[in-house]
Amino acid sequence: MSKRILVILGHPSSNSFCGALAERYAQSALRAGHEVRQLFLGKMDFDPVLREGYQHVQPLEADLRRAQADILWAEHLTLVYPIWWGGVPALLKGFLDRVLLPGFAFKYREGKAFPDKLLHGRSAHLLVTMDTPPWYYRWIYRMPGLHQMRKTTLAFCGILPQRTLTFGPVLGSSAGQRETWLLQAQAIASR
Repeated sequence: MSKRILVILGHPSSNSFCGALAERYAQSALRAGHEVRQLFLGKMDFDPVLREGYQHVQPLEADLRRAQADILWAEHLTLVYPIWWGGVPALLKGFLDRVLLPGFAFKYREGKAFPDKLLHGRSAHLLVTMDTPPWYYRWIYRMPGLHQMRKTTLAFCGILPQRTLTFGPVLGSSAGQRETWLLQAQAIASR
């Protein structure tokens, strides 16, 4: 069954291994008959700082308005990003702060402890690179950047994380290893 898929590259450079993963995923999804749109955060024009928190409305730049329209269009999101300092890159965090706003992604109602999840019905894949061995990130560090994205960001807004692939350590990896990882991204996109 064909899906509308939005691929979000959270690495500032599209010439990175994350960029290659995003491109391979998008191409595989297209070949499988899905509709695909892509967002390259490093090429977008927006202030990643939520200047006043939620106390005042900060007008959205044109690129962020288009990003919100793409998120509403999508049935499935794929976020591709590196783990830096245990979490998501600042550019991706700033994008999420600015785009997943009250009234768009969630809405609190009086008398309810938890908000309405306004992006309910969407699913997500996470393709995450790191220079730490994934087993170490999982068992020693306890995966803070993955928990943040899956539970306190996506699930909070109603987006169901389906599959997370971690690739690493990228630093020092061989061309053959990187091709194996690209094939893994390609395989989940074709479903």
